[in-house]
Amino acid sequence: MTAITLVQGDITAQQVDAVVNAANSSLLGGGGVDGAIHRRGGAEILAECRALRASHYGKGLPTGRAVATTAGLLPARWVIHTVGPVYQAAACDPSLLASCYRESLKVAGELGARTVAFPAVSTGVYGWPMDDAARIAVAAVREAAAHGPFEEIRFVLFDARAYEAFEAALG
Repeated sequence: MTAITLVQGDITAQQVDAVVNAANSSLLGGGGVDGAIHRRGGAEILAECRALRASHYGKGLPTGRAVATTAGLLPARWVIHTVGPVYQAAACDPSLLASCYRESLKVAGELGARTVAFPAVSTGVYGWPMDDAARIAVAAVREAAAHGPFEEIRFVLFDARAYEAFEAALG
């Protein structure tokens, strides 16, 4: 049985097998979680991201997909980069947000990861409303965890508001 847990804190400090990065499609770093992971993880992550861009993802990583790199200097083995959708009330597709979680766990399982830490994908500058994002994330993780080899899937939430939204979604 997979434990689904919540932590309020810094995702770059999590001692897990895989940390999920809320990346932008370029895979070359950015702000928020993406910038923090690249800064703390060091140049090795960026080097692998550049190699991915040069080989398989010349146009960038598509929304809802996931790919892994080393974790560099982070206290994890891998970083799994996923690109969340930008929220637009009239044209948002919740299945793309759910896909970020499912695809990240698929990659984690293929790597042999037993513990995975997620941020609240798409809730920062991508604007997805926290309560809705939490509901989608928890449902997707519960579904994927039922079929995966995971010991723990952890949501690492930046502030009390995010923590409360995910706590409510977990029920």
